[in-house]
Amino acid sequence: MNFIVNLLVSAGVLMLMAYILPQVRIKSFGTALWVAFLVGIFNATIGFLLRLPLNLVTFFLLSFVVRLVVTAIIIKLVDKLVRNFEIKGFWPALVIAIALAIAGTLVNREEAEDRYQYNSASVTAQRAPLT
Repeated sequence: MNFIVNLLVSAGVLMLMAYILPQVRIKSFGTALWVAFLVGIFNATIGFLLRLPLNLVTFFLLSFVVRLVVTAIIIKLVDKLVRNFEIKGFWPALVIAIALAIAGTLVNREEAEDRYQYNSASVTAQRAPLT
């Protein structure tokens, strides 16, 4: 369920960025879903392979910056693979990477809070005295 929510939020962010940035063009929401899916898959595979040596070079001090740059590179790679998705330049890809990181953080934060509230409610229910 978490993957589907993240995918839909990422596609929505991509559509919003296409509306805001004139250098970004996405034909439809279906294309945005496909791009979000590819960015997620490539980030998990190719992105991991790119981030590992770059983080070693920076001694893990700039891991957030490395993650953003690698995500922007992956977005540009997806730009070359998907016909109805176009980004003119590296800076719009970096802006999209930042927007995706913020949206992903907010979605994961809300899910973590929901999980915490559910767990604390179940612990409270277990501690309730029997009458």
